[in-house]
Amino acid sequence: MNKPSLCIVTPALADANNGNWQTARRWAHMLRGHYAVRLVKAWPDAQSTDDGTDILLALHARRSAASVTAWAQAHPHKPLVLALTGTDLYRDILSDASAQRSLALAQRLIVLQEQGPQALPEALRAKCRVVFQSSTRRATLPKTQAHLRAVMVGHLRDEKSPQTLFEAARQIGPDEGIFIDHIGEALDPALGEAARQTAADCPHYRWLGNQPHVATRARIQRAHVLVHTSRMEGGAHVIMEAALSGTPVLASRIAGNVGMLGADYGGYFPPGDAAALAALLRTARDGQLRGGAWLTDLQTQCQLRSARFEPAAERAALLSLLAELS
Repeated sequence: MNKPSLCIVTPALADANNGNWQTARRWAHMLRGHYAVRLVKAWPDAQSTDDGTDILLALHARRSAASVTAWAQAHPHKPLVLALTGTDLYRDILSDASAQRSLALAQRLIVLQEQGPQALPEALRAKCRVVFQSSTRRATLPKTQAHLRAVMVGHLRDEKSPQTLFEAARQIGPDEGIFIDHIGEALDPALGEAARQTAADCPHYRWLGNQPHVATRARIQRAHVLVHTSRMEGGAHVIMEAALSGTPVLASRIAGNVGMLGADYGGYFPPGDAAALAALLRTARDGQLRGGAWLTDLQTQCQLRSARFEPAAERAALLSLLAELS
């Protein structure tokens, strides 16, 4: 018996090396046992809209809006699933007509963390499902007590608020035993220049630029803390990768991060508050020198959340959602 044909539309393909691509690739791998899956940048990807596709799963309400509309017009009775990013939930659907139309056309909406449904109009929440992203679990490594190593991972763009990290680095002295590694490509040239200047002025801060995923995960695994400063987030890969590596997280208190780590998590700081982030890094360093109880508590909290980020849980959630539409 032939498998149903599933087309995943992702505006970002492999060359982007970003969260959307990682999500699309992982979902394709997870679903291939049940569906004939292909990844495309836009639909239709052939000359005809009658290409045998049974289900369309599109990432991004605004950037995939043309594909969503084309599918709905060509196949109004076939399933259409829309996965929402942070910029969808917390920016585009508030004002962009094409993103709003995508929401209305989809039979199911996917959000990537448990606060996501609250960002939707109440009338649409019934067709929304939470699918936490996943990754492989890594061993928790022993960490040196000689210093605190923090790592931040994310391409340099305004939504990630790298300015908060730059300012925090400037508030921390080079002799405080706190070292910061920053991974990510400068999608905004001005932010790249700011990173270079911060590195020149602050010897305890390093901007490492874009790194392969394997190398990035290894740095997360070796760090004492992951720093995540975003002001807008749909459900960050790096948070679940840190949790699955036994690395606690210091994160901005925004809906996308709270939806990953839980409302009662102890490692939040107000978004954009560099002084509060610097204070948390100092608290982590001071606790490290006095036995590490505070960091251990954060690590335990992340560990308790990490079951949500297992591949089996993500696969089961996707298959359950798609089964609703069969």
